[in-house]
Amino acid sequence: MTEPRIRDATMEDAEALLAIYRPFVANTIVSFEVEAPSVAEFRQRIDHALERWAWIVAEQGGRPVGYAYGTAHRPRSAYQWSVETSVYVDDGHRGMGIGKRLYARLMPILADKGYCNAYAGITLPNEASIALHRSVGFVPVGVFRRVGHKFGAWHDVSWWHLPLREDPPPNP
Repeated sequence: MTEPRIRDATMEDAEALLAIYRPFVANTIVSFEVEAPSVAEFRQRIDHALERWAWIVAEQGGRPVGYAYGTAHRPRSAYQWSVETSVYVDDGHRGMGIGKRLYARLMPILADKGYCNAYAGITLPNEASIALHRSVGFVPVGVFRRVGHKFGAWHDVSWWHLPLREDPPPNP
């Protein structure tokens, strides 16, 4: 199988990317959303991320097979140099290093934009996501116990950190 092409997301990707994301919402605890967003809402999410952060796509055979993005970590001004990241890979393409390639491209983009810290939340248990985040340099920083309730049960979220750069740019 050929290496995926990594590129910026476009609004035209929304339906295909939502098709990758929807099973995570409907069938897993990976996402704490309980209903998948509409294509229009997903398009807005992509547009919002592209305005200030980044949203990238892994494409094979002319179709998206995974994506990763960065968004605000928290809304207050002092957090403006930190981002929260996510990566999702299509079921038939997991375990092929696509998530790692996406993160390898995403982190320098975010650092170039001036962001200093990347954070990722991993609903537990999720050994595959933990392995991915470790493989690109994230380290665990703590666990929010019983922070999300989905499918009739409480779930913990492990939080991970990756430094992107030492300081924000001098004139942001």
